[in-house]
Amino acid sequence: MLKLAILGFLRDRPLHGYELRRHLAALTGHVRPISDGTLYPAIKRLETDGLLVRTPEPGTAAAPRHTLHLTEAGRAALLDRLRDPEDLDISDENRWFTVLAFLRHLDDEPAAQAAVLRRRLAFLSEPASFFYDGARPVGAEEVDDPFRRGMLLIARATTETELAWLRDTLAGLDRA
Repeated sequence: MLKLAILGFLRDRPLHGYELRRHLAALTGHVRPISDGTLYPAIKRLETDGLLVRTPEPGTAAAPRHTLHLTEAGRAALLDRLRDPEDLDISDENRWFTVLAFLRHLDDEPAAQAAVLRRRLAFLSEPASFFYDGARPVGAEEVDDPFRRGMLLIARATTETELAWLRDTLAGLDRA
């Protein structure tokens, strides 16, 4: 997820490390805060892999600032990851939102965008719950606990909204 988010934000425009961290925090920070101890080694790995380059900015009084730029290899890696997200990128809501944040970068590939959305649609269409009676998912109406019922009702409303959005968006992509 972090690699995808870094590549996606740098595809939008070159950024300084602290700007990138701020963007990452806005996207995922409330769920999974990104520490410097996680971000900067990830940046270094992407740089070592040739997916981004760091260019120093002259004229600063303190330590030189570096701007991070996506390379052509980084652009290709981003597009590959968007075309074929991992299964967890489809099923985990936070990872899914990271994919959605950058899926527009496949703008000249509506069929590829639609394929990703269809995978999410298939995942959401399977019966699921936070709670089970054996192998059977338990619905909100079956739960006496008001807090668990709340979880199930909120999840149902969110899923129904996302399913409607997916169907509408897929219809638009299919017409493209």
